[in-house]
Amino acid sequence: MIVDLPATSVSNISKALVKIREEGGAVALGRVLTLIIATHLGQEEEAIEAANDASREHPMRVIVVSTEEHRDHKASDARLDAQIRVGGDAGASEVIVLRAYGETASDEEGLVTGLLLPDAPVVVWWPGIAPEKASTSPLGRIATRRITDASAQPNPQEFLFHLGETYAPGDTDFAWTRLTLWRAQLAAVLDQPPYEPITGVDVAGAADSPSTLLLAAWLRLQLQVPVQYDLASRAIGSGGIHGVKMERASGVIELEREIPNVARLSQPGQPSHDLSLPRRSLRDCLAEELRRLDPDDLYGEVITKGLALLETSDEGAGARA
Repeated sequence: MIVDLPATSVSNISKALVKIREEGGAVALGRVLTLIIATHLGQEEEAIEAANDASREHPMRVIVVSTEEHRDHKASDARLDAQIRVGGDAGASEVIVLRAYGETASDEEGLVTGLLLPDAPVVVWWPGIAPEKASTSPLGRIATRRITDASAQPNPQEFLFHLGETYAPGDTDFAWTRLTLWRAQLAAVLDQPPYEPITGVDVAGAADSPSTLLLAAWLRLQLQVPVQYDLASRAIGSGGIHGVKMERASGVIELEREIPNVARLSQPGQPSHDLSLPRRSLRDCLAEELRRLDPDDLYGEVITKGLALLETSDEGAGARA
């Protein structure tokens, strides 16, 4: 069910939610969190679809704050249009879409405060352009977790270094979440004999893949060995991470993804074999981030310390440029 509320107020939206609950039996009981999606007008639906899919694992209230990309604060244009989606149109959640125009969009925190679930954690997700500092932004101040996406920024690599400079506990980025399958596979390889120390690492990926840089930073921090990273143009290879090579005394371990969704693992003395290693969807990334509402300490170390090690080392300085 979809209920449109043009030219409305937060108070009227709250009353409409109560009416829907009383008449249709839709309840907020069992909702485990409030997810706030901050985006621009016309760019909401992909994020809402991902949230609806993720809500089947994490029942929640979704509040979408949609504002004009280039705001013109004129009093005459100030308006708040709302839409409430429940039932089959909202997955296992209830979705409140707030489209704010003019001066109304200047108080994002005020727009959502009256709609938050009581005593439930708040997660804010910026699927597009992120604020200068997520933790001190109007919505970030009220959130337990703050999710950005470096790949959606004009310069993904530079944005990662900016995240390291502005990091606060509770921050995370989808560039990190997209590494989960790669990190799990590489850790599993090193858990097998002959348990020799790694002496060098080479990471390759697309020029527009911040996850490649973050994977190099994680390996640099965890293995404490030189890490080289190569960011190639998309014309040379597919998007995302292309592969990882780890050197040790017995030979080179290679995990390379030359075709979408499949990577080939090669190890000294063993036959090569293919592994399922797909690029993760927005739904997968969002669902994983919502599984933990405490700060991700490992991400904090990688974004603040691991990237700094790459930036100051000889092997990483040229690749960043």
